[in-house]
Amino acid sequence: MTEKTSRSARITPEEALAYHMEPRPGKYDIVASTPMATQRDLSLAYSPGVAVPVQAIADQPGTAYDYTTKGNMVAVVSNGTAILGLGNLGALASKPVMEGKAVLFKRFADVNAIDIELDTEDPEEIIQAVRLMGPTFGGVNLEDIKAPECFIIEQRLKEVMDIPVFHDDQHGTAVICAAGLLNALELSGKKIEEVKIVLNGAGAAGIACLELLKSMGVRHENCIMCDTKGVIWQGRTEGMNQWKSAHAVATEARTLEDAMRGADVFLGVSAKGAVTPEMVQSMADNPVIFAMANPDPEITPEEAHAVRPDAIVATGRSDYPNQVNNVLGFPYLFRGALDIHARAINDEMKIACARALAELAREDVPDEVAVAYGRKLQFGRDYIIPTPFDPRLIHVVPPAVARAGMETGVARRPIIDMEGYVQSLKARMDPTAAILQGIHARARQAQARMIFAEGDDPRVLRAAVAWQRGGMGQALVVGREHDVKEKLEAAGLGDAVREITVVNAANSRHLDAYHEYLYARLQRRGVDREDAHKLANRDRHVFASLMLAHGHGDGLVTGATRKNAHVLAQVGQVFDLRPQDGAVGITGVLLKGRIVLIGDTLVHEWPEPEDLADIATHGAAVARGLGLDPRVAFLSFSNFGYPVSERAIKMAEAPKVLDRRGVDFEYEGEMTVDVALNPESAARYPFSRLTGPANVLVVPARHSASISVKLLQEMAGATVIGPILTGVPQSIQICSTTSTVNDILNMAAISAGGLGATK
Repeated sequence: MTEKTSRSARITPEEALAYHMEPRPGKYDIVASTPMATQRDLSLAYSPGVAVPVQAIADQPGTAYDYTTKGNMVAVVSNGTAILGLGNLGALASKPVMEGKAVLFKRFADVNAIDIELDTEDPEEIIQAVRLMGPTFGGVNLEDIKAPECFIIEQRLKEVMDIPVFHDDQHGTAVICAAGLLNALELSGKKIEEVKIVLNGAGAAGIACLELLKSMGVRHENCIMCDTKGVIWQGRTEGMNQWKSAHAVATEARTLEDAMRGADVFLGVSAKGAVTPEMVQSMADNPVIFAMANPDPEITPEEAHAVRPDAIVATGRSDYPNQVNNVLGFPYLFRGALDIHARAINDEMKIACARALAELAREDVPDEVAVAYGRKLQFGRDYIIPTPFDPRLIHVVPPAVARAGMETGVARRPIIDMEGYVQSLKARMDPTAAILQGIHARARQAQARMIFAEGDDPRVLRAAVAWQRGGMGQALVVGREHDVKEKLEAAGLGDAVREITVVNAANSRHLDAYHEYLYARLQRRGVDREDAHKLANRDRHVFASLMLAHGHGDGLVTGATRKNAHVLAQVGQVFDLRPQDGAVGITGVLLKGRIVLIGDTLVHEWPEPEDLADIATHGAAVARGLGLDPRVAFLSFSNFGYPVSERAIKMAEAPKVLDRRGVDFEYEGEMTVDVALNPESAARYPFSRLTGPANVLVVPARHSASISVKLLQEMAGATVIGPILTGVPQSIQICSTTSTVNDILNMAAISAGGLGATK
């Protein structure tokens, strides 16, 4: 019921610690959003210029939303008394979780968030501390605070603060649960006012679930709440508190088993195995079972369906359908609340969020969502809740929340142009995560035997282990067994040597076949039989390529230890990778919410117009493989013939080649990069055939492509994917020598997904 990964993705302690330590400790940085380069900039940022907005806010406090980050800033507050499934480990230990929550806010809804860990278990001290920080933030997200203190803290803060205060462990789970239940009841033909609900787990999340559902129409008398001591019935005194007592009902049931008989809905936020198949068997027709215990459900979908095939089952796990995941709720609730400068997040806003999520799940699912999820999605018993990777969430849920806030009077600044607001939300999201998620989802679906050619490099070994343990497929590592084992042990991954497959050229049973194949291929290029044998035996790039050529692997990733040109030449001993063979290198550059593909960054040294047209075609194919609608620009220092230059002529000729070929994507040129990417600059050329900013950039030569990519990477901090080797007969990808473990893993995923192969 919270943000968690698939059961199939095994994460080692070493990997988790490395993730949190590299490239810098922690999960986020603070970056200035205004210029800070000149003395004038600093004078505006601080003294004396800052005095002007200070006085404006003093005169009119509401303008703090105009002149500061308050309107897009959330405090993630915890004291560490109920950390995930780990319990009370204290404020300091909770910091990694709270940092994680902060980056989820940013990743999914572009909300800035700062984690604040308070070293106290005294509710009054927490209330006072958070209240005093109110001027800094537009909202407060309470997290991992144990019950019943969390109820006291949230309620008091709501009373004394004029910004939204939201305990996600309670209400986040409740909102997603409500969304899923609305659709489950729709499919089972039942009305919310009539269903009988049993809740097991009378903690913060369970109580919030029942309270929200009751505000949506569920009848009090139709709900039975259970805890570790059984049914909470009117008159019970053992283990009671005021929050449980509010949900006590008159009933003869005393155990969970009693309560489950004839129930329409089971909601579980308790413990693994709390529900038996016999309990499920006793439920009403078309039972709805939300087994949301973390990390293992009260009953698995397999166990429930074995006795009740008519059951609709949801869990908190990503490896089962219908995941109740809080990340579907809290980022978008706060996005909508912040954008109306809300004083609170009320029940109406939570209900609006739940209904928007439910309605989204009933709509046709875009192909890119299905790809990211790994299967075709269609509203039904196995798809009642949207996936967290649905890009529509950002522009569907916050407007619904904002409308509810405006209608209920908690908005300080109502949104006038709702359509404009929706468009602004669409523009907020950085496509990087969605694109990488799609690449990895396709790879996971392919389950490729991935050949990692450089088994003597610790980065490559760590990537191979991550591939194997991440459920991506089988990792085949080319190297010497004892060397691989030593390096894995040095990296703290000694046990992984039993999981990956180490392939040593010295004792491969396929060497004779590899020798003959290579000799037959190279004998007319001045290579004799002995040279071919030495190449196959001694060069790991050649040996790994021979493995791939003989079907002893499904994809190849190499290049982390040698320069691209050398690796390309060695792999080219086995495969046709020359410019005339159709090979092209396309690099993805992701920065500030935009992605552009630049080519050729790997193969063509000085392409002619026909080559440039080929590069454009391959770039368009890669764009489509990433879910983009390709728009190609041929770049130069000139725009449509001015200034005249011999070097720009070929860039102007390349579009004419595409004219003759009759390709099915947009293209234009020659043009400068600002005209290609900036709509205002492009407006000076109304005759341009591009309907929007270009996302595939074809540059005059390999050196200019390489310079462009590395300049953006070093100066602007762009994320770089590639170069993606495309137009080749097999799934081959070549990393750079500066690649990190994640870079190598991404390239392996690209190889497995077949993004560059023509086969």
